[in-house]
Amino acid sequence: MHAYGDLHVYFGDLHSHCGISYGHGTLDEALANAREQLDFCSVTGHAHWPDMPPPDPRIQHILDFHHEGFAKLKAGWPAVLETLRRANEEGRFVVFPSFEIHFCATGDRTVLYRDLGGDILYADDLADLHRRLRALAAQGKAAIAFPHHLGYRRGARGVNWEAFDPAFAPVVEIVSMHGCSEGSENPRPFLHSMGPSDWESTMQFGLAQGHVFGVVGGTDHHSAHPGSYGHGRAALWATSLTREALWEALMARRTCALTGDRIAVQFALNGAPMGAVVPLTRHRHIEIEVEAGGAIDCLDLVKNNRLLRRWSECDLPQAAQGSHLHLALGGEVRNEDVTPVRTKLFLEVGWGEKRKETAWDVSLGISEGRILAVEPRFRGQEVVSPIEKEAGSSSRYYASHWEREGERAVRFTTRSIGHPNNVANTAQGMCLEVEMPLGGTVEAVLNGQRATVPLRRLVAGAKSGNLGGIDSPAWRLHRAPLPWEFCWNVSLDDADDAPAFYYARVRQKSDQWAWASPIFVR
Repeated sequence: MHAYGDLHVYFGDLHSHCGISYGHGTLDEALANAREQLDFCSVTGHAHWPDMPPPDPRIQHILDFHHEGFAKLKAGWPAVLETLRRANEEGRFVVFPSFEIHFCATGDRTVLYRDLGGDILYADDLADLHRRLRALAAQGKAAIAFPHHLGYRRGARGVNWEAFDPAFAPVVEIVSMHGCSEGSENPRPFLHSMGPSDWESTMQFGLAQGHVFGVVGGTDHHSAHPGSYGHGRAALWATSLTREALWEALMARRTCALTGDRIAVQFALNGAPMGAVVPLTRHRHIEIEVEAGGAIDCLDLVKNNRLLRRWSECDLPQAAQGSHLHLALGGEVRNEDVTPVRTKLFLEVGWGEKRKETAWDVSLGISEGRILAVEPRFRGQEVVSPIEKEAGSSSRYYASHWEREGERAVRFTTRSIGHPNNVANTAQGMCLEVEMPLGGTVEAVLNGQRATVPLRRLVAGAKSGNLGGIDSPAWRLHRAPLPWEFCWNVSLDDADDAPAFYYARVRQKSDQWAWASPIFVR
């Protein structure tokens, strides 16, 4: 697509936590986890809460660990910056410093510095924070303060759109471990003890008020695991993996919010990319290209918060669907056995007894063909505040690592914890994008046990197994989608004389999501 001709997509997490304030794990563990699966990251310290509730026996334990965390970050901030400088590697892994300020009245903010320096700002309120950021900008020190977990009720640390200023928040974080803040009906509800979401604190409400902003996801993870799979991530379309290029993409709002999978969305209107503000024009030619992390369920185009168009596989050429079924069920035509096809092989490991930890040593590869890309899908421990950590749970927070094993395989070690209930997924995963013939096989060695599955079988459906009997750790190779299932290219012409905003939304069949930043016609 022309609008993205010289751009590349990079994946990261700009909002995550560890033990530098209140949280778990070391900064070194957090950065090691991030390097396993992200292009860029920020490890955020909890710094300040100027309108903290007054002392109250009912919540005093919460207030106390906040005070302790704030003091810990203040004392350790110089060492934090030095560790970030050592970890940064331009062109491979870019790190940004950040800290968080809680505001009951106007909503929490992640303060992100462009460069590897900067002081903690102890602002009295959001207006004071903006004044301090403006003064830094005058000195050539670039920083932003973007809101996160928007959806909480106004006055209860949800966003107050009346106080929003795009000069300091080019993007807002719409999905994280807290939930999804797109609108009133969301794929990820707010379930934290802080309360449910409210319509007037959502992304759609802010857009309806005329605000201009882009969207990102972030984990808000508290156990030293930036990018923890399924909690929220950000994608940036930038010219290179450098600090300056990523910052330019962030300020231009060429950003996507993701739940977990690397879903690359190119969204353009009249040749302008996501995040753009384009002149008022009646004719709007819209293009959307998606390369997803798995089979796409639907692709939505939203205009002024209303669904303008939804594409599903029913809109794709019937010949492609027929080919999919034919190949899966083993039709008579067999030349596909030797013709390479592109697909994605997603292996999950975990299960077993509830809350019981399993160490994994896994080799995943293919009998022939080549690996095009490796996408780790590792999760961190599901614990937030210091009072939630269970006795006896692991204090090792860097537990997953992968490396290439020859040209056609990867090896990874990880630790999974048996799912605590029937809805919370704590499995670990690895996805390989490969090009191989349908006659080839997918080969895995899992803790010494070998599994060999024909690719043709995985095109038909998933394959699973256990390491032992009932309640033993298990594995699952997901169905292998064919290219037409995860690569979509659609367009639409819209005619309107009025100002409008548009954004694209993608849902995979696996319930992984992506949202592209809006384009504004005004």
